[in-house]
Amino acid sequence: MSTPVVSIAYHSGYGHTAVIAEAVRSGAVEAGAEVHLIKVDEITEEQWAILDASDAIVFGSPTYMGTASGAFHVFAEATSKRWADQAWTDKLAAGFTNSASKSGDKLHTLQYFQILAAQLGMHWVNLGLLPGWNSSAGSEHDLNRLGVFTGAAAQTNADQGPEAVHKADVATAGHLGRRVAETARVFARGRAAVAA
Repeated sequence: MSTPVVSIAYHSGYGHTAVIAEAVRSGAVEAGAEVHLIKVDEITEEQWAILDASDAIVFGSPTYMGTASGAFHVFAEATSKRWADQAWTDKLAAGFTNSASKSGDKLHTLQYFQILAAQLGMHWVNLGLLPGWNSSAGSEHDLNRLGVFTGAAAQTNADQGPEAVHKADVATAGHLGRRVAETARVFARGRAAVAA
């Protein structure tokens, strides 16, 4: 069985989202995937080819003004050729975001990623975790402490640097990376079984 290829296409304005991208990468590597980190604001033709050859693409961006960053939107619009050719049909997709506010309308960013994936004919992989920190027995150190189901969501105070990204959010992103890699492996086995 071939190793699943997972690419993380992300933008990070101040480094916080890059911390989350690295956590997704680490989780996917732990699950046995070949992983590529691709900064969408510096993307090269070689990296577009990597995305085309990937089994799964994880989208990531900070949430600015209630949606993904402008740099991510530029990348999304550049996928229009892939949309026209349906070149990414049946690839897996997932997403993550970070903002300074506990909510910060992060859900809208993740839904934007879902719509982008749907337009490209991709299959969305959700977080697959129950919410944490939602009872008197919970704590801010729980996985999925922000209670988001669509993808990995992180919150970092606006006046702190990337080193302050919450450890529970980093761990949640690692979980997402593992889940994407494991799901990609299951899809690959299913395709192989159907082909046989």
